[in-house]
Amino acid sequence: MLRVVVLVSGGGTNLQAIIDGVKKKTITNVELVGVLSNNKTVKSLERAQNAGIPAVSVSPKDFEDRAAFQKAFLEKVDEFSPDLIVLAGFLVSVPQDMVHKYSNRIINIHPSLIPSFCGVGYYGLKVHERVLERGVKVTGATVHFVTEGMDEGPIIAQKPVAVEEGDTPEVLQRRVMEQAEWIILPQAIDDFANGRLAVTGNTVRHIKVTD
Repeated sequence: MLRVVVLVSGGGTNLQAIIDGVKKKTITNVELVGVLSNNKTVKSLERAQNAGIPAVSVSPKDFEDRAAFQKAFLEKVDEFSPDLIVLAGFLVSVPQDMVHKYSNRIINIHPSLIPSFCGVGYYGLKVHERVLERGVKVTGATVHFVTEGMDEGPIIAQKPVAVEEGDTPEVLQRRVMEQAEWIILPQAIDDFANGRLAVTGNTVRHIKVTD
């Protein structure tokens, strides 16, 4: 069983999609061993506890500087001994030590079709606000491996979503979640857990596994 830790900052809708996927067995060969947040009061922690998953918080507010926070955060991640780390709405820059230690074992969901609307400053509702301001007709979501660069890691999966007349950022955000994020993130975890992904340089190969 693949040991998976999920990192969250907010309400945890993607976390719930993962929990549901494991329960329904659309995600297989996976054990959710922990949920870790940088925020003590988010619904994500409640979702994890309701599912019987250990849920802990390490807040930067409890440390004298960023370096001390990042060290403590990595130590807490290490305690779970994860095989895969999933960023599911995690709005903190991942410590470089973590990126190196868990190279090709950290994946992230981003609410746009990378390389559009990504990088520094593009997170959460801000992405959808920019999409609507720009007037694009198609947006979507991307799952990618995490590297040192912001949203620059090898792409695992993408799914397009139509932008509709009269969309608000909130309405578009919900559609992208329902039609893309909650589909491709669980699928990527299942693919990773069952040996259907391979990374070479900046390219991800999808491998057909036969019995």
